Amino acid sequence: MKKIAGFVLMPLAALVLLLSYTPGALKSPRDEVTLQIMTAGLSSGHYQPLTMDDAFSEKAYKLYIERLDPGKKFLLQPDIDELAAYKQNIDDQITKGSFEFFEKSFSLINQRIKECEGYYKEILAKPFDFEQNEEFETDPDKLAYAATAAELKETWRKYLKYQVLIRLSETMDAQEKAKEKNDTTVKAKTFAEMEEDARKKVLKSNDELFKRYARFDRGDRIAVYLNTICNLYDPHTEFYPPADKENFDITMSGKLEGIGAQLQEKDGQIRVSNIVPGSASWRQGQLKAGDVILKVGQGAQEPVDVTDMKLDDVVKMVRGKKGTEVRLTVKKVDGSITVISIIRDIVVLEDTYAQSAVIETGRKIGYIRLASFYNDFKGGRNCSDDVKKELLKLKEEGVQGIILDLRDNGGGSLQDVINMAGFFIAKGPVVQVKQKDFPPVAYSDKDPAVIYDGPLMVMVNENSASASEIMAAAIQDYKRGVVIGSNTTFGKGTVQQFMDLDEYVLPQFDTLKPLGQVKLTIQKFYRINGGTTQLKGVVPDITLPDILRYLEYGEKELEYPMPYDGIKAANYDRWNKKIDLGKLAKNSQARVNKNEFFKFIEQTAKELKADRDNSKVPLQLSKYREENKKRKENGKKFEELQKEIPDMKVSNTLVDQKIIEADTVKSARNKDWLKNLKKDQYLYESMKVMEELAQ
Repeated sequence: MKKIAGFVLMPLAALVLLLSYTPGALKSPRDEVTLQIMTAGLSSGHYQPLTMDDAFSEKAYKLYIERLDPGKKFLLQPDIDELAAYKQNIDDQITKGSFEFFEKSFSLINQRIKECEGYYKEILAKPFDFEQNEEFETDPDKLAYAATAAELKETWRKYLKYQVLIRLSETMDAQEKAKEKNDTTVKAKTFAEMEEDARKKVLKSNDELFKRYARFDRGDRIAVYLNTICNLYDPHTEFYPPADKENFDITMSGKLEGIGAQLQEKDGQIRVSNIVPGSASWRQGQLKAGDVILKVGQGAQEPVDVTDMKLDDVVKMVRGKKGTEVRLTVKKVDGSITVISIIRDIVVLEDTYAQSAVIETGRKIGYIRLASFYNDFKGGRNCSDDVKKELLKLKEEGVQGIILDLRDNGGGSLQDVINMAGFFIAKGPVVQVKQKDFPPVAYSDKDPAVIYDGPLMVMVNENSASASEIMAAAIQDYKRGVVIGSNTTFGKGTVQQFMDLDEYVLPQFDTLKPLGQVKLTIQKFYRINGGTTQLKGVVPDITLPDILRYLEYGEKELEYPMPYDGIKAANYDRWNKKIDLGKLAKNSQARVNKNEFFKFIEQTAKELKADRDNSKVPLQLSKYREENKKRKENGKKFEELQKEIPDMKVSNTLVDQKIIEADTVKSARNKDWLKNLKKDQYLYESMKVMEELAQ
């Protein structure tokens, strides 16, 4: 979010302690200086600073141990018992600039990794028995640390067997598919040959894995430790080593050729945290926020397992020149594993901008898709001006209602939210912003003009976050329109700002640069009704079945999120036309209950919840393939249910049609966009609600 209020990050006095620092006195002076500046900044600049006490220490210990060995594949219970001696004095070590706990953990994890290196080679040297009825627990939180080396080796046996099982099943699927198509280019192999090939692939994958562990040096481990301290404040307060900050900047700017996905490392996994609008991933459509990347392949080459790989190494593998192919093996939120092929490209700016269409299912309704609240603060385009233009086009078309689609919109410029809300209401407050030690400030639309005063609907989902939530909340609080979507939005109601640690290094210590940066939370958003969007998000007036509806998702799923709270409501006048939300919701529910697509989504959501609760996977080949077959059948059924909806007519505005027809590239992209809208069951149900609203 754009910074919206002045803020003094850190008084100079807080850093005077660095004057006493003596170069060469420590094993790693850069680490101590980084820690001192970072914690001083957190103490003075964070919206809700924490007290360095035993409770802080215990939280830091727990979170760091989880990240030290996220899969519980290396450390033994005696190791944990040894490290537990530091559980209540990490706060004291931070205050003193000591890294005793870290050094002990660093030594232990390196020792255990070296010991485990021999396990996988021995285990993979002979075939597995896939008829044996046993299971593997995929959720490390449900596992206990191995008490002995023998128990740990057994953990590795099951883990490796699971890896071989996945590859073996994939090979069997490919062979069966080739047989069905009479494809003689695929050589038929016996089960024993396929099993051996699978073990060889897993062996190679683990060879690479342990090479990566060897490259995972002290600097990488110290970054995990420092980031653990930051994350205790809230999930969005993070430490960025210099290379990681560079990756963040490139991803957010979209200036580098690649796939346009922002990645983050969490508990040893590489997760997709955001898809850049207009990017190759965004246009391809399959990769979603929340997906876990398991492997990265360059075209048809053998994919590389990225489990426990450093984030910047994965980013380098995913990036590449325009026109080249990357194949990502990802684990979706429903537990299914799929390979997504993406042709790298630069961000197509036109695809990031607001787009409109005219949709008819009985009444003529205007539709505006906004992928992000963009604003080029250097004088380029901004989303509020663009949405205003789309509104005027749609009014010229004589639409009887307008739907603003904010699904998967992760936020952006706050000023544009305020401007945009003003298109639909007379002047008044849109959002309240609070900074530490200051009273809340209401940010208002001061223009009494209303661009559009007809029926209005806002579409959201669980990935609508930050600025999107402010927009939806304002429309809801003013009773200006109907918010429709998943159970709730993401729930991010905070603002972050980067603190460059180098700016606080005294001149005599310049040789220690670069230290990195800290992204810390400085402000909190509140609705005009006094509640915050933090944690709870925005609950739609009309909810539709969603595949994630029974899972913990969004801000509440993250570790140590800032709490929900409230302040005094702002003064505002509700819209003068009343909406019978109860009747609209009741009629919508009746339609949803009869809709085969939503029936399928509801059933799949329940199955996904059951799968998450039962995180064990069978290591018996027949059972594993039976479960995998069911997931694939569900995937096929989902595709079948996403056909074009016969009675939904979608077209461009007359103004846009003339521009699009003159450009063959735009015409092709536009054709795909309109085609996807015609398949959108969520949009179709929103249209049905709008038909009632527009009566």
